[in-house]
Amino acid sequence: MAGEPGKVDAILLAAGKGTRMGSDLPKVVHEVAGRPMIQWVVEACRSAGVDRVVLVVGYQAQSVKDAVHGYDDLHFVTQAEQLGTGHAAQMAAPLYQDQPPRDVFVLAGDGPLIRAQTLKTLLDRHRERNAAASLATAVIDDPTGYGRIQRDANGDFLRIVEQKDATPEQLAIREVNPSYYCFRSDRLFDGLGKVRNDNKQGEYYITDVPGLLLDEGDTVEVIDAVPAEDILSINTPEQLAQVDQVLQARLSSDGKGQV
Repeated sequence: MAGEPGKVDAILLAAGKGTRMGSDLPKVVHEVAGRPMIQWVVEACRSAGVDRVVLVVGYQAQSVKDAVHGYDDLHFVTQAEQLGTGHAAQMAAPLYQDQPPRDVFVLAGDGPLIRAQTLKTLLDRHRERNAAASLATAVIDDPTGYGRIQRDANGDFLRIVEQKDATPEQLAIREVNPSYYCFRSDRLFDGLGKVRNDNKQGEYYITDVPGLLLDEGDTVEVIDAVPAEDILSINTPEQLAQVDQVLQARLSSDGKGQV
């Protein structure tokens, strides 16, 4: 069963503190190129045709809400405890109860280099293959710290392996997961309900959902569509400055940001 025709939402994970940023502010409200980084993600979603943006907030929730004040049709849900990305996304489940299935992006709120075109490419492939879950990936020279994309002998998706749980062979994989997901909403929340926290972090990973859906016979699509530059992580003030420089250069070269 395909999602509701033409409809696509985005769930943005924005509940964390960002303990290494050297500030009491939530990570997603730190400014990049003169604006809170969460704004860049919201605008990329809007430019990609997203109908409804759902922000999962937690730490200093009001600061995050203030950072996106003025945007229309934003919805907020609260993750009171930081129990992982899967748990965060599940906080949005009540918005989808008794609703027709629709496509929904699940994205990190701290990825301001995200481009609308990448989201459009991901959504197009997701719908073309009538997939339950689709991931946009990146191939980078140094995959340290990222979840690895393991494919089968045919090149199809097999699983996402977190760095902390990876074998030496899996650590050598250079195709990584930059947390660009598209799901059909009913399959997303069904999968989230089955995720377990028996991992080294004791958290509920959204990264487990595609594998669970695959095991149940669903189509899980994977597309290498994210430019390596776009997945620069922001965990420290130094990384914030690096991403700011990249985004400023992008804006000066085309004046469009992610559009």
